[in-house]
Amino acid sequence: MLKRSLLLAAASLAALAGLAGTAPALAQGAGAYPAKPIRIVVPYPPGGFNDTLARTISVKLQAAWGQPVVVENRPGGATVIGLDQVAKAAADGYTLGIVPFSFAVNPYIFAKLPYDSQKDFAPITLAATTANLLVVHPSLPVHSVKELIAMAKAKPGTLSYASTGIGSSNHLSMEKFKQMAGVDITHVPYKGSGPAVTDLIGGQVQVMFDNISNVLPHIKSGKMRVLAVTTPARSPLLADVPTVAEAGVPGYEVSVWFGLAAPAGTPRAVVDKLNAEIAGALRQADVKAQFAALGVEAVGSGVEPFAAHIAAQRAMWSKVVRDAGVTPE
Repeated sequence: MLKRSLLLAAASLAALAGLAGTAPALAQGAGAYPAKPIRIVVPYPPGGFNDTLARTISVKLQAAWGQPVVVENRPGGATVIGLDQVAKAAADGYTLGIVPFSFAVNPYIFAKLPYDSQKDFAPITLAATTANLLVVHPSLPVHSVKELIAMAKAKPGTLSYASTGIGSSNHLSMEKFKQMAGVDITHVPYKGSGPAVTDLIGGQVQVMFDNISNVLPHIKSGKMRVLAVTTPARSPLLADVPTVAEAGVPGYEVSVWFGLAAPAGTPRAVVDKLNAEIAGALRQADVKAQFAALGVEAVGSGVEPFAAHIAAQRAMWSKVVRDAGVTPE
């Protein structure tokens, strides 16, 4: 009897230990999250809208939940370095990542990524969308898309364009433009919008596509000249600037997007809580007004719509990448 009692006691203790081990996960699913600081990884340097988005969300989350939310800029490798950190982080909701346009493109550019973009991430929300602007250095003697095309055709390969890296919206906006306009312009990739814009202003490169928010101040100051906008409709911030399609490349259209994701395996209750808080913040009047002033539309989608958006973007851009022969540089 004594032996049996001891065995029963040992079994009870083991069961209690097992419950204790799962208690944090159960508590987290029940609403204890977040119980410690959260970090948001931005796969670009400071200075672009990806960074602005992360810092805006960090302020909102910190105010709502009373936990520190730290933004970490991890540029390089065409966003692969930063996103790899997110993919390999603990799936507990304490590491999030800004998922940019290139997230849907990189699988078709890199023969091997250190993560699986379809299996290693849990989409949270489509945060915002915007247009790219086609801009040139003021010293370039072109004032329209047609004049730029004419110059590029007269001097193939002599003009150079900046991008924020292989597979970025800036890069593929120009590759699509080159395909549709039949021109040759040399690619110069950078690690982010900040350094790319700096070199365009300095005249080291002559042309680029970039998000409205990144170049609008320089257009207003005269440091850049804008030729066109990539979306199907003109931007309310630049009503006199034609679309690329209007200006000489019929059918051209590019919309840029920004989202957030967590590591795959993050509890769905945590993902849903993040979605509700972040999407709600993006729909607040002050955020919408702040983004609108930058030419960006705050969205704040559900989880499934964002996953569907990523899938559609993969299908669209895989053809452009293949036709352009884009490879890592």
